[in-house]
Order: sequence, then C-alpha cells, then structure tokens
Amino acid sequence: MDDIDRSILRELQNDGRLTNQELAQRVGLSASPCMRRVRQLEQDGVIRGYRAVIDPEAVGRGFEVLVSVEVRRDRETVEAFEEALQDVPDVIEAYRLFGSPGCLIRIAVADLTAYERLWIERLTALPGVTEVNSQIIMKRVKESRGLPVGD
Repeated sequence: MDDIDRSILRELQNDGRLTNQELAQRVGLSASPCMRRVRQLEQDGVIRGYRAVIDPEAVGRGFEVLVSVEVRRDRETVEAFEEALQDVPDVIEAYRLFGSPGCLIRIAVADLTAYERLWIERLTALPGVTEVNSQIIMKRVKESRGLPVGD
C-alpha cells in the first residue's frame, strides 16, 4: 500500500459517497487508475464495505448502554454465547476481551424501559452469563471517524 492508496482510504472514510471522478481529483489520479486502485483495495479486503452513518435518535435508538458481561469460560459456552448474541438486534457492537470483563457490548434502544426489558428477557438469559453490568452513555464525546491510515 502506497501513499495514494492511503489517500484513497482517508477520502472514502470521510465520504463514502464520493464519485470516482471526485475521488480521483482529490487523490491526484485520473478516473481509470483510481477505480482500479479502489477495486483492488476492495478485492484485498482492505475496504470491507460502505455504509451510512445514522443518527440513533432519528431511528428511535438514542439510549445507548455499554454492557460488560461475564460468561463461563469454557469453549462451548463462549461459542454458544457469541452465537446467541448475533440474534439480538439491539446489540450493535460486541467484543470478547482478555481478562475481566469477558465481553463488552454496545446496545442501542429507545429508552430505559426498553433496556430494562432487554436486560431481563435477553441479556441475562444468554448462554453462560454469570454477571451483567451496565454503564449508560451520558454523552458521545468522540465518534468513530474511521481508522488512521498514515500520512
């Protein structure tokens, strides 16, 4: 990956809706070589996809919670937990961690009542869960703007 590829990645992270022509101008290429580079980055798995960034409030999911979960630490239980977690649409991110807690989950729901229902009906019922601790997000201080790809 060279400086032009990194420039392409920076520009697409800032605005994934750029036309190929606009992108080419911004990175100093003509349209055809720019398109070839983007396609190669996609084929190589560097660019894994494109998506819209949605305002959680606008879709009724403005109440966000970070949840640390302890799960029994045997392979079968952890795999069952992770598989079951895939079926919980309110979970928007989940990470298995070294140490404690074993898992960190980000959840987006409508309000406290919706979260309480999710906590009672789904989270505590997931396979192997021994502890669930919730941290309600007060304010988003910094939002993901993509990965640093070098200068």
